[in-house]
Amino acid sequence: MHSRQAMPALTVAAIGVVFGDIGTSPLYALKEIFNGHHPIPVTPENILGILSLVFWSIMVLVTLKYVLIIMRADNRGEGGSLALLSLITERAKSPRLTWIISLLGIFAAALFYGDSMITPAISVLSAVEGLQIVTPELGKYVIPVTLVILTILFFIQRHGTGAVGKLFGPVMVGWFGVLAVLGVAEIIHNPAVLAALNPAYAIRFVAEFPSLAFLALGSVVLAVTGGEALYTDMGHFGRAPIRLAWFGFVMPALVLNYFGQGALLLAEPGAIESPFYHLAPDWALVPMVILSTLATVIASQAVISGAFSVARQSVQMGLLPRMQIIHTSGSEEGQIYVPFTNWTLYLAVVGLVIGFKNSSNLAAAYGIAVTTTMLIDTILVGFVMVLIWRWNKLLAIATAGALLAVDIAFFAANIVKIPEGGWFPLAMGLVSFTVLTTWRRGRQLVLAEMARQSIPMADFIETIGDVHRVYGTAVFLTSAKEGVPAALLHNLKHNQILHERVVLLTVQTASTPYVNDLDRLYVHHLPKGFLRVVIRYGFMEDPDVPSALRHCNRFGEGFDMMETTFYVSRETVIPRLKGLTILPWRARLFAVMSKNATSATDFFKIPTTRVVELGTQLVL
Repeated sequence: MHSRQAMPALTVAAIGVVFGDIGTSPLYALKEIFNGHHPIPVTPENILGILSLVFWSIMVLVTLKYVLIIMRADNRGEGGSLALLSLITERAKSPRLTWIISLLGIFAAALFYGDSMITPAISVLSAVEGLQIVTPELGKYVIPVTLVILTILFFIQRHGTGAVGKLFGPVMVGWFGVLAVLGVAEIIHNPAVLAALNPAYAIRFVAEFPSLAFLALGSVVLAVTGGEALYTDMGHFGRAPIRLAWFGFVMPALVLNYFGQGALLLAEPGAIESPFYHLAPDWALVPMVILSTLATVIASQAVISGAFSVARQSVQMGLLPRMQIIHTSGSEEGQIYVPFTNWTLYLAVVGLVIGFKNSSNLAAAYGIAVTTTMLIDTILVGFVMVLIWRWNKLLAIATAGALLAVDIAFFAANIVKIPEGGWFPLAMGLVSFTVLTTWRRGRQLVLAEMARQSIPMADFIETIGDVHRVYGTAVFLTSAKEGVPAALLHNLKHNQILHERVVLLTVQTASTPYVNDLDRLYVHHLPKGFLRVVIRYGFMEDPDVPSALRHCNRFGEGFDMMETTFYVSRETVIPRLKGLTILPWRARLFAVMSKNATSATDFFKIPTTRVVELGTQLVL
């Protein structure tokens, strides 16, 4: 629980990180609805109908679904698709149900990568496009300026965002304050726009123009993109600060700005070129472009940091190979930098900006990944309602069914945008899904093959007889809790010796974000100086084997790193081109991923001077 004294600081910090994506949507949402690929005539009836749709979409999809319902489904305080996946699979008893839930959760995580490529591109590009409102002659500089800003953003990631992060909250508080002020100033001139708070206007618009309303939903979703981030980032700030920030500041500011844009359009339909920037007086245009750019950079930073967190969770949960993860802060555990993820995102974002050229074209690509993720989240939380919250099944079906109906409507409206650009996040999501599931399946086959080749530990201990024992401790890393590690057999075969103390060490990832120190270690004493040690970490933690071994003294086992040698087996995977265990192309992909994985020595923070690496070949 967060203390009362910490609540204001946490709330401001949450405003800076959690709401960046949804907070920058006013830059392009209404413009795209009325002036995008499926334009809607700018008439008073349509303006009020669309505003009502936007308002009630925010209320249902963000406020009701995420803030009030899904944020209750935390996994020991952590949120997000993978945290939700771990929470459900822990309770699901049916193997088939577990398999279905796992695929849904993995696909939602994969779609996040597609979304995290588009968010920086569309956000920064839409902000810089304000230069064209200042003067049309500056239009030719929009793409170059956007690329420079994005390049700087991705290059500074390796230095950490701690110092910059302290500015996020105050800047975004200022941003939402400006959104509210601009909206109120215009609403005062045309208060009739507030009638759109009545859902009857949305219902009437849908009833009178069903095909137009269906196409409009594909752009209305732009007003709620980023709503899923409230749940994903819950572990950083807690449920209470996010809810307080949403109800007390962020939601009112967003609604006021959207209604202010609507009031402007009622008076000046020609302002549809950029209703957001036309809200500001002429003298404030340049400051607004600067503030908007800062806000979109902050929104992009939050998405990039989220991609780093998902990458780390995926590695810990066995969905990605070990990769380099750099901590950029000595005090903040969540501040990490993943080079591979960073540069992959950068290349994709630059390609999007150059390829799509403007925010309107990018808006066509936006939405499909978000609506699919929202759809999956609703299905998963439906299982939570039954398996964990123990709701009455009829109540769970009614609640999840109603939310699902809304999600399906938005999802269907975005399917229309697939040929116009929606294919990109889907393609990226499918590529990520293929990579994640291939690695998981490959590791399952590797473990099965190693188990098949291994011999029982009891039999091995009986047969070692009078093998020469040397001074010190040998630690053999093994992913299996049973059997003799291949590295141990290779070492005995080639060197004909065993150390006085032999430790069989397994590192496991729990289905919880963190593991307390009392549950971290399991030590089992075996005959003839053998030990089996299991170290458990949560999927949000980074393994540190030497540090964990120091705590073995409570089991009567001390470790001096200068007298300890670590033996690591590096498997070389050879794809079997015949057979039904795994498709040949997936076997090749797994072999490439395995070859390029970060070494266990670096990943587990083992001193390189104390490691002996032994190779072994496995045919899949």
